[in-house]
Amino acid sequence: MQKPLVGLTRQNVGRELLAGVTLLAIAIPLNIGYAQIAGLAPTAGLYALIVPTVVYALVVSSRQLVASPDAAAAALVASSIGGLAVAGTADYATLALAQAIISGILLVLLAVFKLGFLANFLSKPILVGFVGGLALDILVSQIAKMLGVKIDSGGEFVEKVADLAAGLGTTNPWSLMISVGAVAILLLGRRWLPLVPWALVVLALATIFVMLTSADQAGVAVLGPVPAGPPALTWPVLDWMMWLAVIPSAIALTMVATAEGLLISRSYGDRRHYPTSPNRDLFALGLGNIAAGASGSFAMGSSTSRTAAMDQAGSRTQLPSLVLAAGTLLLLLFGTALLADIPSPAIGAIVGVAILPLLGIREFVDLWRLDRFEFWIGATCFIVTLFVGSIPGILVAFVLTLINLAKRAAAPAIDVLARNDSPSDSLLEQAPRGTTTAPGVIVVRMAAPLFFANADVFVQAVRSAVAAAGGPSEVHHLVVDMEAVTDVDVTGSEAFATLREWLDDEGVALAFSRVRTGARPRLERLGVLRTDAVYDTNRAAVAALTSRVG
Repeated sequence: MQKPLVGLTRQNVGRELLAGVTLLAIAIPLNIGYAQIAGLAPTAGLYALIVPTVVYALVVSSRQLVASPDAAAAALVASSIGGLAVAGTADYATLALAQAIISGILLVLLAVFKLGFLANFLSKPILVGFVGGLALDILVSQIAKMLGVKIDSGGEFVEKVADLAAGLGTTNPWSLMISVGAVAILLLGRRWLPLVPWALVVLALATIFVMLTSADQAGVAVLGPVPAGPPALTWPVLDWMMWLAVIPSAIALTMVATAEGLLISRSYGDRRHYPTSPNRDLFALGLGNIAAGASGSFAMGSSTSRTAAMDQAGSRTQLPSLVLAAGTLLLLLFGTALLADIPSPAIGAIVGVAILPLLGIREFVDLWRLDRFEFWIGATCFIVTLFVGSIPGILVAFVLTLINLAKRAAAPAIDVLARNDSPSDSLLEQAPRGTTTAPGVIVVRMAAPLFFANADVFVQAVRSAVAAAGGPSEVHHLVVDMEAVTDVDVTGSEAFATLREWLDDEGVALAFSRVRTGARPRLERLGVLRTDAVYDTNRAAVAALTSRVG
């Protein structure tokens, strides 16, 4: 097993420690905001940066991936648990702990049984639509916070928009002033000096502004007292029916965390030339979620923004995550008084700016330009997630994935091959359907596994090829190039048996070329390949063709 902190050397330890300070400055304000989105106390976001972060950093294979609660996870927690308990209550917090633990167990099981490939069913359009819907829902709440307008943050999207529109007349001018200044600093600062932790700068300046002007007495909401002390190990005590009630949302969290985590891990591993282990990364994320549920936090995933920030800072190890954990612990022990006067509009501005890229506007434009069908998949997932809910959104995502998969699988490339009779070579190459390779011989290539979605398509394609070449009276041999047929299911084998009967009735002999060694046992067991095939006097010509097809 790979040792913890692989890649750390005497030469880069200073850079890694500095990156850790940067990560601390980025993570603390964001996690406070994400905890509020989730309907939990600020400490729930801070606790996630201690025990879960240490567990994850010491186990994960990726040298750079940062794990933490993010906007999507926070929105999922709020939307799924909001219907089971009232946000801010003890029961609500307990359900969030249970949700994180179940998600962690599922991630560990995915790793143990090497099932990480299931996350591949969440294609880019689906992730863009799903996360974009969650992000827009969050953005409405953050805009209300920036304006000082009170809305029901646990309500449906339409209700939030209606409450926001109705409350525009109650906008607090001090809150608006803080928000405008915060957004300007974040956007301009990121553009001109991207390495500066502008989120921390905004929190510090906004807090000083509130303390100097007493803006809180003019109606500006502040964070308020934050309990001091380290996280305490705990375990959610719930009725088994409540455990069952959070399983669907835990599955949704697991799938999104798996898809995003593996994608980001592989991407940075390839970019920075170090190996990663998908199953180990899932195992680390699972242990991190279990630790989150056992230490007063909520579900965590892989943070794209923080990982990108660490890469930009030159970090190539997990030491910054350990620095983050140590710094957060010190803050909880000695510095919680500094958090009490943080204005909510500043937190709303930080979270709002952070989630803007998650809306996926650029990705939707690219999808529209590249593939309209995939654009509508993403758009449908976006709309369902936004107007119906996160759990229906993830269910629709899987249904759309299966439809997309079936659509593509049902139309495989089926080529009819012909011999090139030019003097330079005599290799078989692709030709229009119906052209014969030699008198009475057709070679057909199926460029996909043979299964229920494309079996009938293949049979009809072969019949059409024979008919186009003059029918059974002109075609005596059919050669099937099996190089791309890696598998077959029962439906596919039955369809092939029907084709074989038709060929036998019409007097067309059947042969195969380039059968894959790994696929041969299954093809023989299901009856696609037969050893009793008998060919007429052209058998030698067929054998010659099958040895050279390509």
